[in-house]
Amino acid sequence: MIQFSCEKVLLQNAIAVTSRAVAQKSSIPALEGLLLHADDQLTVSGYNMQTGIRTLVPSDVGEKGDVVLNARLFGDIIRRMPDDVVTVTVDDKLLVHLSCGDADFDILGLSAMDYPELPEVEDDYGITLPQRTLKAMIEETAFAVSTNESRPVHTGALFEIAELTLVMVAVDGFRLAIRREALERNTGGAFSFVTPGSALNEVKSICADTEDPAVVTLGKRHILFEVGDTQLICRRLEGEFLDYRNAIPRKNPIAVTAETKDLISSIDRVSVVISDKMKSPVRCRFDHDKVYLSAKTGNGEAKDVCRIAGDGQGLEIGFNNRYLIEALRYAPASTVRIELNTGVSPAIIVPDEGEENFLYMVLPVRLKSAE
Repeated sequence: MIQFSCEKVLLQNAIAVTSRAVAQKSSIPALEGLLLHADDQLTVSGYNMQTGIRTLVPSDVGEKGDVVLNARLFGDIIRRMPDDVVTVTVDDKLLVHLSCGDADFDILGLSAMDYPELPEVEDDYGITLPQRTLKAMIEETAFAVSTNESRPVHTGALFEIAELTLVMVAVDGFRLAIRREALERNTGGAFSFVTPGSALNEVKSICADTEDPAVVTLGKRHILFEVGDTQLICRRLEGEFLDYRNAIPRKNPIAVTAETKDLISSIDRVSVVISDKMKSPVRCRFDHDKVYLSAKTGNGEAKDVCRIAGDGQGLEIGFNNRYLIEALRYAPASTVRIELNTGVSPAIIVPDEGEENFLYMVLPVRLKSAE
């Protein structure tokens, strides 16, 4: 027998968060469900054998115990209930009675004995930083995480910790993103690990826009993210991550500065003629205080000019429009410095002023001879 009651809105939020880690289809039926563990409080867990999310829900627990409920059905029922206190009662035959206001539902639960335990994570190594900072760092690097499974380690982002600094790195063979921030606390000295991109997207959605702490703990095989009352556990990615420091050319003879928004607008305008069927690089000619942008496909031709500061020495270089726009869009600075060398060398984008807390590298696309 299990019995507990809690606010509908709190339970609904917990279901929404934990359902993101529920297996869509599994040979273990319990993994298509959420584990409800009623003790002093209610803990709701979702797990797909790769990533697990559990969260606490303030509840009045009458009878302690565990049950697994189908995530989709349970979520649909709670979402449709009136905004009131939800009471859940489970009998010995796993018949689950849900009531809220005048609404009543009876569904069948599954035994918690069939639900695999979430991994335990040792706490020898850990870092603490504000949720807002972690969220921003993920957002500003995760776009460059690779989707190519041939190098599994690059389908995640590298966390590199030294003293009170965290560096996050993502790379996909066409671009590279780096973010650097100070840490509030570091346990275990210098260490590094790679977190799967899919798990990072979930961590980002759990983090609030606050200074409240997020704690990241590294275990032997798993990583634990603790954000408020919610924990996310995921597997570490193994393998040799790119030696990013030696991959970035920094002795570039050309450096110009640009207003980030203005440059995005110009690239966006000339990209109108580019589509999935009609592909073309954006051709950029960096001149004195101006960059001339153009694109030409079967749809037509587009040209624009963006003001910059500095002398581009007439360098012509082509870029994939999406890769260049994304690097600029996620750059947390209103003005950026773009370092260039030749038409076939990568472009480096860094903040124009202040500390170098981000760096984006975008590989060029070879241009056909002048059209």
